[in-house]
Amino acid sequence: MSRKIKSILLLSTSILFIFACKPKDPTDLKGMRALLSEKKEELNEIQESIDALQVKITELEPKREVKKVLVSVDTIQTTEFQQFSNVQATVVPDDFVNASSETGGRIINRYAKEGDYVKKGQLLATIDMQTLEKQIDELATSYSLAKTIYDRQKRLWDQNIGSELQYLEAKTKKESLEKTKSTLESQLTKKNVYSPISGVVDQEFLQQGEMSAPGVPILRILNTRKIKIVADLPENYLGSVKKNDKVSVYFPALDKTVESRITMIGRTIDPANRTFKIEVQANNSSGDLKPNLLAQVNVNNYTNKNAIAVSSELVQEDVNGARFLFTVGTDKEGNLIAKKQIVETGESYENKIEVNTGLNVGDIIIVEGARSVSTGNIIVTETK
Repeated sequence: MSRKIKSILLLSTSILFIFACKPKDPTDLKGMRALLSEKKEELNEIQESIDALQVKITELEPKREVKKVLVSVDTIQTTEFQQFSNVQATVVPDDFVNASSETGGRIINRYAKEGDYVKKGQLLATIDMQTLEKQIDELATSYSLAKTIYDRQKRLWDQNIGSELQYLEAKTKKESLEKTKSTLESQLTKKNVYSPISGVVDQEFLQQGEMSAPGVPILRILNTRKIKIVADLPENYLGSVKKNDKVSVYFPALDKTVESRITMIGRTIDPANRTFKIEVQANNSSGDLKPNLLAQVNVNNYTNKNAIAVSSELVQEDVNGARFLFTVGTDKEGNLIAKKQIVETGESYENKIEVNTGLNVGDIIIVEGARSVSTGNIIVTETK
């Protein structure tokens, strides 16, 4: 009994000694990172040992019928890989002008209101120019008298009667009044305000009866058939987005998508948000696209015309963080087996991912069944 007790005491002392000698885990960041690195190295060594033992066990085990895994395969070929980004945009009218008078005065008539469709050259408003009309009437009387005097002086002059001075004075006065009359009549034509373009009256600035000054807008006319979509892109897109690039524009409020091209790229970067402006022309013959309507522009920001791209679902990640997928290889007996292939990936879009290294044209990869196989599994293939 005493011998058993001594053995138990000796074992307890040894365990306590072992735990007492075990180093404590570090509490600082540098120490924890060093410990993590050591643990990863130990994990890699253990994994290598397991793989080596698995190979030796497989070699020493008696041959038996191995269950084959049915998979689908595909052959790697180059393809064009594109990445797109959605950016918010706004519909703005591409053709809008203000209708204004060239002269000042009271608006005595206005023939269009907000929402009306007007044609180019259509009369929109009339400015009161009664004072000018009176001046023209008064000038007409003076001109009639001046012309009568000139005609008489000319007849006398043709008969060599009267002085040349009288004739020249009558002629000069008549011509002066003609020019003045022509100038006033030209100003009188400015009393009418015409539409400079065909479109819809978008806004009313002045009402009938109000005073208008030269150049002050009376109405705003929008050509709603000709609109553009304006968006701001991050400056890192500057090298990949070009004029005439194809884009698709989606209008959430209308659940409508149109295809178009980039017609303008801004030449400056906004220092506030580090963006540049692009414009996309769009046809609006139906009139559905309203100014300030929100849109989403799908922009191609990356293209690789000779890329190796695979489905994102095929790329897996091991315990070390390395990315891999399964290719088709052969064992010593000539059986087709699943082979783990480490790869480096690039850009991704939707369900496709670019493979930069690890795969070559002509390589055969496992497509369907890739998640059900392990390294060394014997497989039966069918072409996808």
